[in-house]
Amino acid sequence: MNSDIFFERLRKKEFSRLDKSGHVYLDYTGGNLYPQSLVEKHQRFLQKAVYGNPHSKNMASLLSEKHINESRKAVLDFFNAQDYYCIFTSNASAALQIVGECYPFSGDSHFLLLADNHNSVNGIREYCRNKGGAYTYSPMNHPELSINEPELVKLLEMNKHAKEKLFAYPAQSNASGVQHSLEWIKKAHTQGWDVLLDASAFVPTSKLDLSVHSPEFATLSFYKMFGYPTGIGCLLVKKSVFNKLKKPWFAGGTVTLSAIQHSAHFLKNDHEKFENGTVNYLDIPAIVNGLNFIEGLKMENINARIKDLCSSVLSVFTKLTHHNGKPLIKLYGPSNVENRGGTFLINFLDQHGQQYPVELIEQMANANKISIRTGCFCNPGVDELNHSVSADLLRDYFVCRKYGDYDDMTQFLGKRRGAVRISIGIATTSLDIKKFMLFGMKLLNKIVPAHALNV
Repeated sequence: MNSDIFFERLRKKEFSRLDKSGHVYLDYTGGNLYPQSLVEKHQRFLQKAVYGNPHSKNMASLLSEKHINESRKAVLDFFNAQDYYCIFTSNASAALQIVGECYPFSGDSHFLLLADNHNSVNGIREYCRNKGGAYTYSPMNHPELSINEPELVKLLEMNKHAKEKLFAYPAQSNASGVQHSLEWIKKAHTQGWDVLLDASAFVPTSKLDLSVHSPEFATLSFYKMFGYPTGIGCLLVKKSVFNKLKKPWFAGGTVTLSAIQHSAHFLKNDHEKFENGTVNYLDIPAIVNGLNFIEGLKMENINARIKDLCSSVLSVFTKLTHHNGKPLIKLYGPSNVENRGGTFLINFLDQHGQQYPVELIEQMANANKISIRTGCFCNPGVDELNHSVSADLLRDYFVCRKYGDYDDMTQFLGKRRGAVRISIGIATTSLDIKKFMLFGMKLLNKIVPAHALNV
């Protein structure tokens, strides 16, 4: 069957609420849309039996435990991760926090990050710094927003004598959609680094085979993949380094024994060691349905579909030009479908090249029933590079303040920051892209009004 016809039918069957409401949804990186059948299946699951807190041996608890184990196995099978533990968390950020909190940072360790990282990865530097370790950011190329390979190679070859070395980077940028080669995992390994792979933006539309590319740690959220359930992510930890993570405290569900009159405890020695308290036992079973849904479509078909739609989106960008030939849209990152996912970082420009405020664009999009996302997307490295915000400017700003926010910083810098992010997914159709083009055409041959600058 023709790919367009297949996905058009899928849209009508699983995502008909979009067309019924006239909604153009272009924020799949922010949150994927759940297929109707996934919710219906899980609703029937909840209605057919009694499920209880799994930390017991009663019938309801044992049934919950059975379904949790099935979900855990499904995750490991999906990513071909038989050499890993699957630790369920509340989201990808909670999975990253486990690594930051438990990795053995010390005064003799080094944390290397790509400048293109989500803040939940950037925040791990505080754990490293608070334990006396050092950290370094590897820069990106501008305007491609790709890895500066010579610099990264040089940084990976440094710190040869550091006791513990951790390198963190995203398989796909949550901001620009750039896909960074998974081969960096192997290259880092040859220089003695452990690797933390943020896979959240990558796995919804691209295959991750952890038997081929094997970072020590990989993190993701399931709602990014198939929309439902929210509030569940996972940390995949290679079994060979599991004991390297030193948990600094204990909680319910993570110990085999603890005592009060004698200060002692014994931690569990598998995934449960890091699953604090009661896991979401009512929603975790829905992961199986979600993974089966993706398997039914086949990831290679999803990936090919996204590539086709990317071509259409990029074509729209080039067609939207003012009467004087100047572009309406400024694209940050690659202008082709190679090494990119379905996320596009852009700004709208008037006929003189002046940037429309992103707040205005979002207001207009809402009025046209188009869901996009604006801001910095928890990725300051990309935004600082795109808007030429120097280290000196940032230092001047932060050293003279105890608190700040976006508006305060833009006023201090004297320049606007942020961008518009649109992202496509399996429910996206060519009509959605056409409607976005018609939306953009409303801004053609206009000058940014003075009042808009104060939106």
